[in-house]
Amino acid sequence: MEPLVTALRAISEPTRLRILSLLSRGELTVSELVNVLGQSQPRVSRHIKLLASAGIVERLPEGTWVFYRLADQGLGQQVAQSVISLFSKQEQVLARDLERLESVKHARIHAADTYFAEVAKDWAQIRSLHLSEGSVEAALCAAAGNRQFKSMLDIGTGTGRMLEVFGAQTDRATGIDLSHAMLNLARLNLEKSDLPHCSVRHSDLYNLPFETAKFDLITIHQVLHYLDEPKTALAEAARALAPGGLMAIVDFAPHQLEFLREQHAHRRLGFTDGEVESWMRTAGLGKITHTALRPDTSETHTNHLTVKIWTGERALASESSSQSKALEESET
Repeated sequence: MEPLVTALRAISEPTRLRILSLLSRGELTVSELVNVLGQSQPRVSRHIKLLASAGIVERLPEGTWVFYRLADQGLGQQVAQSVISLFSKQEQVLARDLERLESVKHARIHAADTYFAEVAKDWAQIRSLHLSEGSVEAALCAAAGNRQFKSMLDIGTGTGRMLEVFGAQTDRATGIDLSHAMLNLARLNLEKSDLPHCSVRHSDLYNLPFETAKFDLITIHQVLHYLDEPKTALAEAARALAPGGLMAIVDFAPHQLEFLREQHAHRRLGFTDGEVESWMRTAGLGKITHTALRPDTSETHTNHLTVKIWTGERALASESSSQSKALEESET
């Protein structure tokens, strides 16, 4: 009873009800809430702290910023959703809040558009060198199969595209990235795609803030070639993969396009099957597959990029036990 009473007390105040209404439309920072509510930052922060302590909202640190969102599980989530369902569309205070929220979102969209305009030319140049993204995504979905996943992690999420691609196949999905600009762009894209069960957060892929064996789908899309230690990143991702879970990696086959290193910060010029598959086996993955997607062009291969998809699975406890027993018997 006590947690329920605490949650009900936390929301039993007009400003906190307004905050619930606003967060039901997506993640927001304290400064954004301040702009909408027209109250001081200390006051809004105090309201948020009470909601967070009661498990109604979650705090997501992102560098010097902190985003807040409604809890997506537990008693707090149930209480919040029940209260939100009682809000009236005719309530004038909430209606004005939502109008001001649109202005905040327009400012965020403008910032994201400005950033994207700066990098779009570089992306377009790289995209022109390989098979269309639609074809790559179709092949990736085929590799993942028609499974319904409980929890997905997209490492180096960028614009959040992988969350959009697998949004219908996962109950909950999280994307991580170090770029604040990219995370803001991903949030906008997820909102446009109406994927409230998908979210993004700031995180280091070498030190994931998740418990072991949490996700049954992990995607690493066009990320490894930027890294100093791709093997280490893959091992950390594998740690978070649940038994029976699937890891899907998309990157380039070996190539000689040095300008990608010089102009686009590519650390590695592609990977061999043997290299990636060795890393996956060392990380405890099996049932490894690889697919090559070559560009549809008559020009020489050296001027274009071949996209590779590698998949691997974490063995179930029963399978792992059987494999260990078989290995022991073979050794004797």
